[in-house]
Formats: sequence, C-alpha cells, structure tokens
Amino acid sequence: MSETLEHIASAARADAPPAIVLDKVNKWFGTMHVLRDVSLNVATGERVVICGPSGSGKSTTIRCINRLESHQEGRILVNGIELTDDVKALDDIRREVGMVFQSFNLFPHLTILENCTLAPIWVRRMPKKEAEALAMDYLTRVRIPEQAKKYPGQLSGGQQQRVAIARALCMKPKIMLFDEPTSALDPEMIKEVLDTMVGLAETGMTMICVTHEMGFARKVADRVVFMDRGEVVEMGTPAQVFENPQTERLKTFLSQILRGH
Repeated sequence: MSETLEHIASAARADAPPAIVLDKVNKWFGTMHVLRDVSLNVATGERVVICGPSGSGKSTTIRCINRLESHQEGRILVNGIELTDDVKALDDIRREVGMVFQSFNLFPHLTILENCTLAPIWVRRMPKKEAEALAMDYLTRVRIPEQAKKYPGQLSGGQQQRVAIARALCMKPKIMLFDEPTSALDPEMIKEVLDTMVGLAETGMTMICVTHEMGFARKVADRVVFMDRGEVVEMGTPAQVFENPQTERLKTFLSQILRGH
C-alpha cells in the first residue's frame, strides 16, 4: 500500500468509532487478579497484536471480548454494544466476532464442508446451497478447497487450523480474534497458517491476535500491545515496540523471545 493510500486508510480509521473498547477492565479467577485496569481502543480495520510472557493476561483479554470469560469491573464495548449479561446483546456481538483458538475445535464427525456450513445455516438461517458456496469460497481463500469432503482427522494440523479460520469467516464477522493460533502446530506448519492470516489482514478486517510470532507482528500489525502480570505495559507501532522499548519488562521479554529464535 502506498504512503498516500496508507494515510487515507489511517484517517478513515481515526474518524470511525472504535470497533472495540476496553475501559479499565479487571478480572479475577478466585483470588488471582489476572487483568488489572486493562484499557485498549481498537479502531475499525485496525490490526492489533498482543504479546507478553505466559500468564500475562493476553488470552484472558481477548476471551473477555466475546464473553467466553466475564470481567468483574470496567466496561467492554464491541461495535458500540456493551458486554453485559444481556443474552440478546451477547448474541448480537458474537455474530460479528469470529474467534480462532490454539486447538482447532473442529467437529470430528463432520466433513470440512459441514464444519464450515453448520453455523451459517443454524445461526444466520442461510440456505444450505448458499452456505456451501460461501464455505467453498473461504476454503479456496485459505488454499484447501480440495479438502472439503474430508474429515478433520484426515488433515494435518496446519490444514485443520486453516479450516478453523475459514469456518470463522463463514459467519462474515466484522472482527476476528486469534488466540495463539500457531502454538499447537509443528514448526513446518506455522508458516502456512501465518500466510493465511497475512492474506486475511490485507482485506482490512479488524483483527486482534495473541501470538509469539514477532515476524508476523512486524509484518501485519498496526499496533503491538505488550502485557505483563495482567497489565498493559507498553503499546505502539511495531517499530516503536521492537526497536525502542521503553520499559525493562519489555526489554527483558524481547531479549528472551529473540534468543528463542
């Protein structure tokens, strides 16, 4: 994207209301305080990568965004709707938010095509033929249309994760959440999933991704958020975060990650 187009896209995002707002969110598991006053605004079309050490609250943060975990204090708004115990509001939010997990969570007794069409048919009331055409379109986008009639157990881990991405996209979400989507994969399978996610990012979809893949963060993210001990410690562009970290906590984390690579 040229500088001019990038500038126009950035200006458009700045003018649009935030897709996601977290305002001083706190979360406890029993006596363990896992999220501490977490605040974050994500613009429509923005791509945010959340990184940090194990136990820093990254996954809990994005699981709270579609209420797979409930927060105890603070506010979360998705597309202007506040997350509360209101079941209808929660259903409205979940229809617009796709999520891809560490484990693929595919139904083993359904074919790849059936896995992808189940939610559009039952939740969006989409006719079966339309749902199948949509599923094939997304399976083609993630480069595995030839696997449509197979079952999950017949596919590699990388292929299963790409199916999980296609399945989430079949609900036509406005926002995609990724919770360490490559952590359960063998090294040779990671690239194929990351390539799929890079392609998705280029469509302009709002994305939040929890990952340790720093190369992916550098290539795709508009903003990188570093969390530690339940807090947002630093955030900025990939260049700011990776090349000019401001805190010892981030410097230590980056040195450990880079040493691991």
